[in-house]
Amino acid sequence: MTTDILFGQSYYLRFDPKLWDAMQPYPPLGTLYAASYVRAKGYRVALFDAMLAEGPSEWATALRQHQPRYAVLFEDSFNYLSKMSLLRMRQAAFEMIAAAKAQGCTVIACGSDMTDHAEAYLEQGADYVLLGEGEATLGELLDVLRDTPQPGDAELYRIQSLAYRHDGRVVKTPTRPVIRDLNALPFPAWELVDRDRYRRVWQDHHGYYSMNLVTTRGCPFHCNWCAKPIWGQKYNVRSPQNVVEEMAWLKDTFDPDHIWFMDDIMGIQDRWIEEFADLLDQRRLRIPFKSLNRVDLLLRGKTIPALARAGAKIVWVGAESGSQKILDAMEKGTQVTQIYEATRQLHAHGVKVAFFLQFGYPGETREDIELTLKMVRDLMPDDIGISVSYPLPGTTFYEKVKHELGERVNWLDSADLAMLYKGPFATEFYRQLHTVVHKDYRSRKTWNELKGLIRHPANLHAGHLKQTAAMIYHRLTLGQAQARLDTLAKLPHEPTRVSNVTIGG
Repeated sequence: MTTDILFGQSYYLRFDPKLWDAMQPYPPLGTLYAASYVRAKGYRVALFDAMLAEGPSEWATALRQHQPRYAVLFEDSFNYLSKMSLLRMRQAAFEMIAAAKAQGCTVIACGSDMTDHAEAYLEQGADYVLLGEGEATLGELLDVLRDTPQPGDAELYRIQSLAYRHDGRVVKTPTRPVIRDLNALPFPAWELVDRDRYRRVWQDHHGYYSMNLVTTRGCPFHCNWCAKPIWGQKYNVRSPQNVVEEMAWLKDTFDPDHIWFMDDIMGIQDRWIEEFADLLDQRRLRIPFKSLNRVDLLLRGKTIPALARAGAKIVWVGAESGSQKILDAMEKGTQVTQIYEATRQLHAHGVKVAFFLQFGYPGETREDIELTLKMVRDLMPDDIGISVSYPLPGTTFYEKVKHELGERVNWLDSADLAMLYKGPFATEFYRQLHTVVHKDYRSRKTWNELKGLIRHPANLHAGHLKQTAAMIYHRLTLGQAQARLDTLAKLPHEPTRVSNVTIGG
């Protein structure tokens, strides 16, 4: 059977060393939604999944195998790394466009970077760029191309949220409203995914199998560094009933051990999580999960107990900073005291908590950094993730610092931590700060775990010897690492310059 559309995306885990080492891969959920959407319209679809691929050469092989009329690069907008527009992934996308054009395909591109930089993708050979959400625009465009193989400007301009070239200029059509009734969308096209391969990877590296799911699209909050090229300030939510139906289907069909809810924020609507937990109880359905939540929303009376009842294993929160001054500057809308209280309550209900920490926001001082480190030491979250303030187009933060940006305005990969504007300290300082924070945090965390095991020596095993050795090493080298951090704090700072980007495959 021939293929009308080969879907792909350009996030290659292989090109992101930090996350390749962590090896927690998830299929591109946004791409799977787009595939199921157009398949429901009668199109024959196939998937190239870049997540576990070696590089764009495998995309070229898939093009030859499927011989599609349309090659659609539809990035997974539920993956926060996609909207970071990492340079390695952008270069991969350009190579994939070139390969598809060489195969004679009509090339369509959609994603955060494409929305922000449609001109660049059209320049690289894409025939059309979908601006924003994508599914409805893609379906309408495919219908027009089916009926009119070479449509003119009049036909194309009637399609909302589309970018294309006409008479040597880039045309962008009026914006399409986002999809509001998320319950009406078909479930993602999971049968296109090599699920057995994902299961093997997860079992081999972690001893369980995790799948991904979303309950919402968008975020209504106003953190001024958060880019929202796909949904803007719009926010829509699936009903708890619809989500539970999908979970039951996943359980019956694939039997995952764990779920990652990829929402920017899960459970914004009051009582949503309570209803969700009630429905899971009624179905006797319990799949441990991790989710992302806001500390102020967690502190609504029954939210944390409901999360625990629903099966929350760990909740990640955007703590960002232990300095109220910095949270206010970010327009985060949360309080440091709420971080402390939400952590306490989550732990009291048997739910782990993890912090996203962000350093380098304009105006941050060493004193502000120390407040963040104190917060981590006081609360000892179960995990942490560290980033540096990253100016992305469309944000208030970007507008404030764009005059300070250097030649490079994107990271190479997620571990880059480059200070792209004239922030408080130089890039080298923040990379060393990452080392210092992890040495201190990991050694304290290991010590706390070992103290509990010492009281129950029967639970000790050989792996704890390795943990103990690592703890001792981190404590012995922490002083030297902190001294180097103090030295780097004195460096003058200029934005990070352009460096060559090379990719494999």
